[in-house]
Amino acid sequence: MTDAPATPPRAPETAVAPRLIATDLDGTLLHDDKTVSDRTIAALAAAEQAGIEVFFVTGRPARWMGVVSDHVHGHGLAICANGAAVVDLHRGGRIVEVSPLERTVALTVVDALRSAAPGTSFAVERTGGIHYEPQYPPLLLDPAAAVAPAEKLLADDFVSTLCPEANEPDATRGPDGRSDAAHSPTDPAGPAFPDQPVIKLLAHHPDLDPDAFLQLARTAAGDLASFTRSSPTALLEISGPGVSKAGTLARCCAERGIAPDEVVAFGDMPNDIEMLSWAGTSYAMANAHPDVLAATTGRTASNNDDGVAAVIERILHDGGPQGARSH
Repeated sequence: MTDAPATPPRAPETAVAPRLIATDLDGTLLHDDKTVSDRTIAALAAAEQAGIEVFFVTGRPARWMGVVSDHVHGHGLAICANGAAVVDLHRGGRIVEVSPLERTVALTVVDALRSAAPGTSFAVERTGGIHYEPQYPPLLLDPAAAVAPAEKLLADDFVSTLCPEANEPDATRGPDGRSDAAHSPTDPAGPAFPDQPVIKLLAHHPDLDPDAFLQLARTAAGDLASFTRSSPTALLEISGPGVSKAGTLARCCAERGIAPDEVVAFGDMPNDIEMLSWAGTSYAMANAHPDVLAATTGRTASNNDDGVAAVIERILHDGGPQGARSH
């Protein structure tokens, strides 16, 4: 079992009727071909119609949310980048809240991982797009706006050099300082904060076992940042200290007066563990990582077999999570 950062306390398991469904996307709600099945679309719509809010809680960046943007009703919010960003899907994926990874901390983490695991390469995810080192595996869905050493990508003048208009006064900027005109070079239609803070550092190693790499990184720099993983490869996702899916979901629920025992959560990988441990009722997909299976109160079918939809259908039919549980 890998070590995990501190999380909100786990709620006791109860038969309380759920008020919110929190689901991961890749490997959980989405099929392996990255589509949402008709059955799942119908189940999500039925849950919202029954008064149960749905939150997508994912490691994906805001610009990768198009696959589900039409399937959130009501509030329209999603939690992205493992809790580092809250996104309004009703407004084209606009980031409305961010918990950044401080640039100087990210540089210290880079140094620590290079020392602990030679051969590690890095990518820097900012609110406006991703940038990565020449050795980092290219992203088919998301070409980099800039390819350079991590030290350059994390330099304090990087954004103004890459995208100077992002820091210029703008008539469309609101009272909170956010600008409608500051767009990413990788996604001209996408939103960004004017200073494009770092929301996630990614670290890839070509040879290490994924879980071993995660443990090594937490040992080397776990006091500086939050480390997790969701890829089958040795790819780590690094956020600001204390930032997690669980923490941001807990805050969103508290704002709505929703208690942990009124939340049903779904996931499949280590980046879901904190969220699954916090929710009153949690489900691991049949395809889940062993640590996820150990952290959940229930099991459901795989992502390709619409496991999330199966649980939602039972909840709506039986009136609570207890009737939906299968082991």
